[in-house]
Amino acid sequence: MKLGARFKKEDGRLEKAARETQSAEVPEGLFKKCNMCKAPVYVEEVKENLYICPKCHGYFRMSAYKRIASVVEPGTFERWDEGLKTSNPLNYKGYEDKITALQEKTGLDEAVVTGTGLIGANKVVLAVCDGRFMMASMGHVVGEKITRAVERATEEKLPVIIFACSGGARMQEGIVSLMQMAKTSAALKRHSDAGNLYISVLTDPTTGGVTASFAMLGDIILAEPNALIGFAGPRVIEQTIGQKLPKGFQRAEFLLDHGFVDAIVKREEMHDTLKSILDMHRVDAIDLEEQTVRCEVKDTGMSAWDKVLISRKKDRPVGMDYIDNCFTDFIEFHGDRYFSDDHCIVGGIAYFKGMPVTVIAQCKGKTTKENVFRNFGMPSPDGYRKALRLMKQAEKFNRPVICFVDTPGAFCGLEAEERGQGEAIARNLYEMSGLKVPVFSLIIGEGGSGGALAMAVSDEVWMLENSVYSILSPEGYASILWKDSSLAKDAARVMKMTAKDLYEMKVVDGIIKEPEKFNDDSFYKVATQVKIAIEGFLYRQGKKSKEELLEARYERFRKF
Repeated sequence: MKLGARFKKEDGRLEKAARETQSAEVPEGLFKKCNMCKAPVYVEEVKENLYICPKCHGYFRMSAYKRIASVVEPGTFERWDEGLKTSNPLNYKGYEDKITALQEKTGLDEAVVTGTGLIGANKVVLAVCDGRFMMASMGHVVGEKITRAVERATEEKLPVIIFACSGGARMQEGIVSLMQMAKTSAALKRHSDAGNLYISVLTDPTTGGVTASFAMLGDIILAEPNALIGFAGPRVIEQTIGQKLPKGFQRAEFLLDHGFVDAIVKREEMHDTLKSILDMHRVDAIDLEEQTVRCEVKDTGMSAWDKVLISRKKDRPVGMDYIDNCFTDFIEFHGDRYFSDDHCIVGGIAYFKGMPVTVIAQCKGKTTKENVFRNFGMPSPDGYRKALRLMKQAEKFNRPVICFVDTPGAFCGLEAEERGQGEAIARNLYEMSGLKVPVFSLIIGEGGSGGALAMAVSDEVWMLENSVYSILSPEGYASILWKDSSLAKDAARVMKMTAKDLYEMKVVDGIIKEPEKFNDDSFYKVATQVKIAIEGFLYRQGKKSKEELLEARYERFRKF
């Protein structure tokens, strides 16, 4: 059979299966009451709107086939591993009958559909859970189908996308169900070690053993809005601790804020988001041109303290300005995967002149409200761990890392010490020294102490003309050495913290000139020079082998 004919036949089967399962997702009848807003909604309108309530935009659950049809290109999905027989390892009474009844009702052989298809021009392996089949709990067949799909993806060097929707382990299969957690995780480890991409998409609900295995192991973890995501169920937690849980607990937004989800993606935007992510992991090497920025080291007559004050000006462009103006198609990824999403550190993937790169910026705000949100540019341990997670992800997929540094220093506070601020900074220094991809850092404002260095163990470190970089603030320096913080102006001179000083000391590799009045209106002049500096850096470093890159970076810091 020709490939096109096979796809056409498969697409017809997919559409037929989707039609046959519609009644199970949205009951028959002209109208249905939305479970969230309680308003009556027209059933056909819901079906045509990706199973989204037209009144409150709440989500109905989708069948596996409808989900697949919403993300893959028409005519491209090919199903894998159909017909695997569910076993009954505990000889649980009535289990086989229940499976048979569900197979007849849903048209599924089990709770997950696996196969391959195209998203845009990207061939992917898909595993999509269907909550109508025993709440998509993971028994032997579910674990087996997912594992086989991942193994085949590893063999064919394909990305994997898993849509999770599950109540967790399947109680009727006991310890055999528990073993599926280890089996699927081990398969994903091999897939990852081979350098392949895994995107996990969490839908409502994702709980129990599925959360504690394949669902939370994605290189990139996406979630649908308001999806219930957690290990233990809310009722179990409430019974255990004897307290009522706060509103929004274990919802997707809660997990985003606590660092476990990269992004929340609306259902109607899922196809385009997946396509954009996949495209950035498919692009071949881009030929860049050799570029140079003239590093003018002129004496402007300004004192070091003058430059400290300029670097702190409220109208000075901030990290987000550089991301928005120097790169295209930026996709932000959130969270450290441990505790929180630090809003001071913004990072993700983007294109630089057609080349996929990882971009990470320490961000201040431009208003009081924004500065509070960004913690005045002082990263927490969670921010440094988020930055490192994104750097390691860049290393896996061979993407250069571009860092923008602008911080008065790492956040000093009780919670920062409780979560290991020193360890987080140390870990970044340790890991950045060995990253096997080019790393470029640009100090755009304040470069305060270890908080700045934790994003500047790079192959090249550049500074804007009126930025500063130092062991700590002039106020702190004067207070420690001279017991008088009012001598900060004198301290700034002694500390040699200006771009001119540090370029002459060979601490930094280049300086980008600033206009006399550097603000949003004149930012384009600096952005142009920044892009030239980055392109020149990528051209130079791209000619080095990984061994040469690492040795040069080591010697760069060893000389001090």
